[in-house]
Amino acid sequence: MCIVAIAWQLFDELPLILLSNRDEFLQRPTEPLHQWTDKPIFAGRDEQSGGTWLGIHQEIQPHHHQNGRWAAVLNFRDGAQASDNERSRGELVTDFLTSHLSPMEFARQISLQDYAGFNLIIGDAQQAVMINNRGHAPTPLYAGLHVFSNGQPEDSWFKTERLRSRLRQEVLPLISENSVPQYWQDTALTVMSDITKAPEGDLPNTGMGKSIEQALSSVFIEPIALSNIETTMPTYGTRTQSILTVSYDSKSSILPATYHLQLDSREYQNIH
Repeated sequence: MCIVAIAWQLFDELPLILLSNRDEFLQRPTEPLHQWTDKPIFAGRDEQSGGTWLGIHQEIQPHHHQNGRWAAVLNFRDGAQASDNERSRGELVTDFLTSHLSPMEFARQISLQDYAGFNLIIGDAQQAVMINNRGHAPTPLYAGLHVFSNGQPEDSWFKTERLRSRLRQEVLPLISENSVPQYWQDTALTVMSDITKAPEGDLPNTGMGKSIEQALSSVFIEPIALSNIETTMPTYGTRTQSILTVSYDSKSSILPATYHLQLDSREYQNIH
């Protein structure tokens, strides 16, 4: 299901701060964060479909060349089931990272009907764009804090509003004091590990039963039996937490300004 928070162009030293929880079936084979050998991508990898949920462009060179491109995708939860003939949503991330189109140009050429429901956020050092195939046209992100989950970007789900509030109160002030990641990352991961569940009256209506909907309503999803909430064998939960930052580097002698991307994550591969 997943949740992503983006602080976009709020801080001069860190124009992008992206926090991500990837929620997935525990048995789905996944490679942890690494440099891919077949594509200029640094990301985790879904071994089942070959794509990824979050990554950056990075080529295997002596100094790991990066061009500033980053992307994240989330499933859209509306009760519609993915069909066998639909393309993997993880390909949207890899296709953008390996393309030469601007974020807006790439968003406008996506064949939306080829995929099950998705929310896609793509960007480079200059622009970030959000798009889905559930009626949300490609839209540039304004400078600010954005939180996306599995509904429309304007939906006020309990988990998105709780995360937005805690980031504003606990994390953004720390970054304002000191943007060095070591100063604020532990607090950010603590906030991303919030297991508080929504009251029944605050649950979204996405076609799932209330007990499952409530189990999915926290920022961090503890291991659950998604198909049958009454069983004791967990099948689903938050698998990976990641922090992606883009920092301004004025030391480059080749270009007047370059951007450095840093992607870190922690895995819960053995959560079950």
